[in-house]
Amino acid sequence: MKIGVRAHDYGKMEIEEMAMLLHEEGYDAAQLAFPKAFTGIDSYEDITLRHLERVRKAFEEQQVEIPVFGCYMDLGNPDESVRAHAVETIKRCLAFNKEVGANVVGTETAYPHLDAEQKKIWYPHMLDSVQRVVEEAARLDVKLAIEPVYWHPLENLDALLDVIKKVGDEAHLRVIFDASNLLEFPESTEQGTYWNEWLSHIGKYIEAMHIKDFNFGENKEYQPTLLGEGCIKYDAISKWLHKNRPDMYLLREEMNPKTAQKDIAFMKSL
Repeated sequence: MKIGVRAHDYGKMEIEEMAMLLHEEGYDAAQLAFPKAFTGIDSYEDITLRHLERVRKAFEEQQVEIPVFGCYMDLGNPDESVRAHAVETIKRCLAFNKEVGANVVGTETAYPHLDAEQKKIWYPHMLDSVQRVVEEAARLDVKLAIEPVYWHPLENLDALLDVIKKVGDEAHLRVIFDASNLLEFPESTEQGTYWNEWLSHIGKYIEAMHIKDFNFGENKEYQPTLLGEGCIKYDAISKWLHKNRPDMYLLREEMNPKTAQKDIAFMKSL
């Protein structure tokens, strides 16, 4: 398995500085959201070919792979102008992805926390957006990876399988798996059974896993923790990885640089 991180958890810095830091910290890989990670880039519209060349060179020299080009957009928004901007931005990033040598462009399918009725309204808009982006991915022969989240229109296993079936392009539509974003009821979910169900159905589509941990506070507020100190039980996921995908990218999100080495050790133990 390849140990990685969401780069901007270390802050925003020059491209070469970031690549060197991640190498020195001991990472094999990084998820890059350019406007959040790199000085001088404040939006996806700011990205130039020179930026892409610098990233490719710096990360190759530091031997840090780029499994995910992060471009998280509001793909299901019922507002047509918002949705059109999201689709066009991801299409642009698919071309950037090819230039920089990343494996996939990664996105969720919404920004806000949605209730059940809103998810139903947003779902067809999300599906249409994904279909149009995947058409462009196929044209460029690159990959889009979508990330299911229980408070988004792509909320559960059935929704994800429906999108995969309707898009019908396994080569260009892939998945980012984040257990923390799928565990709505940790106190009542038998996680071994739950994760095995997910992985048995969509394991072949997964390009990378986000690794994080959390607890809920008294008012169900989300509280990030060190890996292994929250409610996520990684045992079944670890067994699946060893049996099926020992080459998987494990990307730490919500990293605290002060405790990074503890989390890296936990990921290696997976």
